[in-house]
Amino acid sequence: MADATPSPTNPTGKKPMSNLTQRILYGVLGAVALLFSIWYSAWTFAMFFGLVQMRMLWEFYRMMRKAGYKPAALLGGGISLMLFGAIYLVADAHHYTASHADGNVRDIILAIQIGKVAQNVLLGLAILLPTILILREMYSWPRKNELAPFANVGVALLGLLYVSLPMSLLNVLAFSDKGYDYRRIFGLLLLVWCSDIGAYAAGKTFGKHKLAPSISPGKTWEGAIGGFLLTLGMGWALGFLLPEMPLPTRLVAAAVVAIFGPLGDLAESMLKRSVDVKDSGRIMPGHGGLLDRFDAFLFVVPVLVVVQLLFG
Repeated sequence: MADATPSPTNPTGKKPMSNLTQRILYGVLGAVALLFSIWYSAWTFAMFFGLVQMRMLWEFYRMMRKAGYKPAALLGGGISLMLFGAIYLVADAHHYTASHADGNVRDIILAIQIGKVAQNVLLGLAILLPTILILREMYSWPRKNELAPFANVGVALLGLLYVSLPMSLLNVLAFSDKGYDYRRIFGLLLLVWCSDIGAYAAGKTFGKHKLAPSISPGKTWEGAIGGFLLTLGMGWALGFLLPEMPLPTRLVAAAVVAIFGPLGDLAESMLKRSVDVKDSGRIMPGHGGLLDRFDAFLFVVPVLVVVQLLFG
């Protein structure tokens, strides 16, 4: 039982919250903020996930610093916001022009111009990003306890490609031909959650054969199968949320989540083991960091975007 008497670390003498209470409280608060930002408007969705991906990138850079690298965290964070914002504007402009073909000509021209500017920003970032990061290393060279400046550049680039780009591509999934559609992101969340819940329940009940013991000893093949089946079931059930989306499309999306979600989780587990940390951060007591919460998205979202681009 926790000591409730006053002490230097607990001057009020109040009993601290248990870990379970913290997990429930912060889990509920986080879920409310997440769902509200997605539901309310495209702008709240963009602001929420723009900040989330920047925090995830910071957690990645923090772990890389523990490994001895010194990536340009502030510069990388600023670039990640530009990347997210540019992809949002491109997606918004594309779907606005597609859904308002008979609308006000001036508004359509403005949307096209905004989309072109955003595309140019993306192209400029892709071309100049290595140069910008190398110039940063040249400016601060030499530094104490430095591993290698070009290794820092590589880690900074990896963070943007591994974390920021997939999270920014959420914007592509969030827009349909009719514009921003919060139901599409709700559906993605439900699929990811079912994958996690199914894998946990089946693994606890039937788990015997280890999936990747050197990376995550707790994961089993039985759990992976359970997660796959429950996710497919949710793919069918999403017909009530997205009745206009054909069943084959929903099942393909569910299969992508069921396969690539656990792989994203394993990739982040490997990252944490390589730098000897338990959680990517401490922003949510009892839940770890945001990279821990959204690791599945880093593999799932790019694959879903490619499937959408190829097959509509």
